[in-house]
Amino acid sequence: MGLLRVMMPPKLQLLALLAFAVAMFFLENQIQKLEESRGKLERAIARHEVREIEQRHTQDGLRERDLSASVLSDSEEDVVIIYNRVPKTASTSFTNIAYDLCGKNHYHVLHINTTKNNPVMSIQDQVRFVKNVTEWREMKPAFYHGHVSFLDFTKFGVKKKPIYINVIRDPIERLVSYYYFLRFGDDYRPGLRRRKQGDKKCSKCLSGGSDCAPEKLWLQIPFFCGHYSECWNVGSQWALEQAKYNLVNEYMLVGVTEELEDFVMMLEAALPRFFRGATELYKTGKKSHLRKTSEKKPPTKESTAKLQQSAIWKMENEFYEFALEQFQFVRAHAVREKDGELYLLAQNFFYEKIYPKN
Repeated sequence: MGLLRVMMPPKLQLLALLAFAVAMFFLENQIQKLEESRGKLERAIARHEVREIEQRHTQDGLRERDLSASVLSDSEEDVVIIYNRVPKTASTSFTNIAYDLCGKNHYHVLHINTTKNNPVMSIQDQVRFVKNVTEWREMKPAFYHGHVSFLDFTKFGVKKKPIYINVIRDPIERLVSYYYFLRFGDDYRPGLRRRKQGDKKCSKCLSGGSDCAPEKLWLQIPFFCGHYSECWNVGSQWALEQAKYNLVNEYMLVGVTEELEDFVMMLEAALPRFFRGATELYKTGKKSHLRKTSEKKPPTKESTAKLQQSAIWKMENEFYEFALEQFQFVRAHAVREKDGELYLLAQNFFYEKIYPKN
């Protein structure tokens, strides 16, 4: 620059300085514009990344919601109920409600028909039955019913057990009903001829007839006790205790014949997937609960008192009273009566103090 100043005239030197200054200003302006453009680009990229993240979160949330809904739906569709019905406890009347509702509520009803109504299955049939109940997906959700004693599914390595329900009855009333049923049938199939003949007076039967022997009372205990040999040893204290244990630990709900409407109402509240509309059907239906044993007459006080002296009646009655107390306990926390009508209680729990806070 010093050499140029010597050789260039002053005017040219001034012009050169001005040109240099203009060039520097232009260059700085371009650099500033580039910086601004780069900032805009970075902000655009950042906004795009944020949108992508938000979109992924939204999609993940939708997938999780869909998955949760799918899991819930699958769990509802995978439900199996087993009603191992005790004879002459209004079991046919209750089962007819399930048949009436299965089309509307979209589930299957299957009758377990054992040879000669034997309530105990062979070990090979137990395996087949457990496999059918747990793996027969085409039949799920399902309501199985039949005169079969309780079967413990956990013994066969099953993770998801079926839901057991049942109904029991005052043991003497059940025996009297069964006695007359075998001789006269009922109004469900009035034309069917029954195989039992002979004495038609239950009072005489209760006074010593073989069909009304105390051993004939031993039925509800073994049905709840299950497939153990001791369950079927008449008068077994172990069987009584096992039946009690199963009732409170393996059955979702056990009702009593004398309070069947309450039983139906609580099932509808607890398992609407199966029993939606059951209470109204029970109250107004024309066929679901009309089965009655024909020609049934109550026994005399003397014959009833004689039967109640037996140790077997005392055990069966103890089990019945135990089941009745449990049912009334459950009902007291689920149902209220007002003006002669039953009402289900509203939900009585809620969630609070939910952490972490979002």
